[in-house]
Amino acid sequence: MEHITTAPSTDERLDLDSYREALNNARRDVANRFREGVPASDLVHESAHFIDTLLAKAWRAHGLPPDTDLALVAVGGYGRGELHPGSDIDILILVEKPRSVRARIQSYVTFLWDIGLEIGHSVRSVKDCVRESRQDITVATNLMEARLVAGDARLFERMRRATSADKLWSSRQFFEAKWAEQRARHYKFHDTAYNLEPNVKEGPGGLRDIQMIGWVAKRHFGAETLHDLVTHGFLTESEYGSLIEGQSFLWQVRFALHVLTGRREDRLLFDHQRTLAAEFGYSDDDANLAVEKFMKRYYRTIMDLSRLNEMLLELFQEAILHADAPRTVTPINRRFQSVNGFVEVTSEDIFKRYPFALLEVFLIVQQHDDLKGVRASTIRLIRDHRHLIDDKFRADIRARSLFMEIFKQPNRIARELRRMHRYGVLERYLPVFGAVVGQMQYDLFHTYTVDEHSLFVVQNIRAFASPERSRATPRCAEIFARVPKPHLLYIAGLFHDIAKGRGGDHSELGMTLAMEFCIDHGLGQYDARLVAWLVRHHLTMSLTAQRRDITDPDVIKDFAETVGDQNHLDYLLLLTVADVRGTNPALWNDWKATLLDDLYESTTHALWRGLENPIDRAELIAETQEEARRLLEGSDGLGRAVAELWAGLGDDYFLRHTADEIAWHTHAIVTAPAQELPLVLVRQGRGGTEVFAYAPDQEFLFAASTSVLGRLGLNIVDARIITADNGMTLDSYVVFELDGTPVSGDAREREISNAMREALADPRSARRDNRRLPKRQLRHFQTPTRVHFSDDSRNGRTVMEVVARDRPGLLSAVGWALADCKVRLQNAKIATFGERAEDVFFVTDAGNRPLAPESFETIRERVAAAIDSANGAS
Repeated sequence: MEHITTAPSTDERLDLDSYREALNNARRDVANRFREGVPASDLVHESAHFIDTLLAKAWRAHGLPPDTDLALVAVGGYGRGELHPGSDIDILILVEKPRSVRARIQSYVTFLWDIGLEIGHSVRSVKDCVRESRQDITVATNLMEARLVAGDARLFERMRRATSADKLWSSRQFFEAKWAEQRARHYKFHDTAYNLEPNVKEGPGGLRDIQMIGWVAKRHFGAETLHDLVTHGFLTESEYGSLIEGQSFLWQVRFALHVLTGRREDRLLFDHQRTLAAEFGYSDDDANLAVEKFMKRYYRTIMDLSRLNEMLLELFQEAILHADAPRTVTPINRRFQSVNGFVEVTSEDIFKRYPFALLEVFLIVQQHDDLKGVRASTIRLIRDHRHLIDDKFRADIRARSLFMEIFKQPNRIARELRRMHRYGVLERYLPVFGAVVGQMQYDLFHTYTVDEHSLFVVQNIRAFASPERSRATPRCAEIFARVPKPHLLYIAGLFHDIAKGRGGDHSELGMTLAMEFCIDHGLGQYDARLVAWLVRHHLTMSLTAQRRDITDPDVIKDFAETVGDQNHLDYLLLLTVADVRGTNPALWNDWKATLLDDLYESTTHALWRGLENPIDRAELIAETQEEARRLLEGSDGLGRAVAELWAGLGDDYFLRHTADEIAWHTHAIVTAPAQELPLVLVRQGRGGTEVFAYAPDQEFLFAASTSVLGRLGLNIVDARIITADNGMTLDSYVVFELDGTPVSGDAREREISNAMREALADPRSARRDNRRLPKRQLRHFQTPTRVHFSDDSRNGRTVMEVVARDRPGLLSAVGWALADCKVRLQNAKIATFGERAEDVFFVTDAGNRPLAPESFETIRERVAAAIDSANGAS
């Protein structure tokens, strides 16, 4: 601590400049020494000591009494003697007679702010402290960590005695309140530590969880340090070492964040992850980015801390909440018994004598409704015996049978797999799973690490069997009820991303790993091939729905040939939905559900007809028109007008719209007065909000439409552009508000309709700019713009695929570039994967013919330039 300047001046004068200079010098010194390699675990204490000296000197300089009726007390993290560069400095000014010193106290606090300290302060009497502590557990916790900095030591001790555990907040009450506080805090972070931008302090497994352990230990045992938990038998020396090692790493990360940002910043944002990865010595390689390696270490650290936190909380429950409860023991088998509703080994050498019991314990909890969990002493024994899970263990038929039996149980599959993960057993038994523990993907699409995501997928599959949890996916619930072997689906869910981080195609590599697992665990050839096939194709259905024109019968035929039969289709839909819902909480919506439902229905129909007998276009058009006529039967006197309209629309229109959409469009068009053109309709449908425009065909319609929809703050997820034989264009869009919800309210629908009509009346004059700013996180991802062309000769058009960094107005920029190149758009599939836009455009030339190959380079340059210019402007 001698490295930090400890005095602003040689006397007690209130020289603001002197204090400011001392403070700034100390901050620079701390930052420099941290960069030179001095550990944060040293610097946080040195910083607190320096602030002690500074505050005490200013206290004396303000004439505040050194030993009578007034005390300066450090509380919170400062009270523990831990200060990071951006930490608040929380102080309590303890007073006996507040009125007599009020002016000097106010002057003192103002002075501290003036010299550049961020002070959190309160002025209280001992009686105030008792009252506030009784009402607020946070106040009680802060005072429990109080430390005298200057002033009356006797007054300080009176406060400590008055707020002690024997006066208020008994050990039991304190533990219950802090435990509830932790559960509420974890809930804010979706009960997972594996968020893309985790909070180092408040998130699950973070520094606050370590502090929670310390607070309970201090309240119940009077422990002054975490090492005292070893003395009391709650931690082993090895566990204590792991706890301190984890705390030291998180301190390093938090300290680095504060130094980097120059302020209190406890969120590990994308803005900082790459920089910190470099500072911590990580570099890119062929398989993983430096930032992915750094974050993997971070996630593994908080996972280990979460495991220790859970075990200690179980021990605290037994010692504090259930210490006086009568011990009710119920035998389960020779190896396990129930003690007050928690499973326990019958002797401490069970796992040594029967290693397979390391898996059996999870099956027992799964099978017994009356069991609430595992006793903390047994959790520790599991942790201590994980080393027994080796190759010999994995080859043991008893272990393999037990593991498979967990998948075959009717309930609690995901819960017990998570418990196995928390106790460190799952990755020991499945080393391939251990390889993806903490494996992040540096993008905005994958919210969770690979291990957490995989367990969410299993959880989502299991939810299909729950009437309450499956309400958002009724079709999946219906299909799940008829799949013959659900356990195959759970295995596929656990293995679908198992090969990520290895380089190469993770679906191909994962298929091999899944096949090996299934054969090793006794599955028959058909079942093993089904699981491997699901892993290989777990992205196929989603990509087909989002990137291909699923109104095209040939696309459906190709996909039907891939799945082969209804059984494979059923399993694949369930895995696809569970995967999408487990990737990102904001990713799933009614639009995604509609896309997959449509693909599932069309493929089911194709399989029913037989792959050797695909439906042809004329037959499909006739079926669609017949259904649309039935929907229009209540509209008297429109038969001739409908026939005349349909005769001029062309086949593409009927191939690419449902009967319900055709009936909606048709009724509006034939009943609208001619002067109402362009006609714009808005309604709820297709999983979002449908916007339909009917207008005379002319250049720039698509560009103008996407521009106005973008300026209205709408996100376009689908576009279908039909140029009819009658010289009109029929354009359909599915849009959402920026928060992912459909448009709601008549006023908002009128706003959209009026803005679209105005733009389509003179599309050349529509504004090309987009005033919306991109999300903060997008700045940290560089996705090179790529434009690729391919032939779609079956449909007489060209496919243009665009990959670029997502941004507001991207679709509009592409639209204007295509219009400038005299390229006509027929259809667009809009897909966004986090920061990446992967859009597919089906285009023709001005004569509705496929683009000439010699025009590709010019169009590619214009489109790429428009996108890059827009990205640069954002």
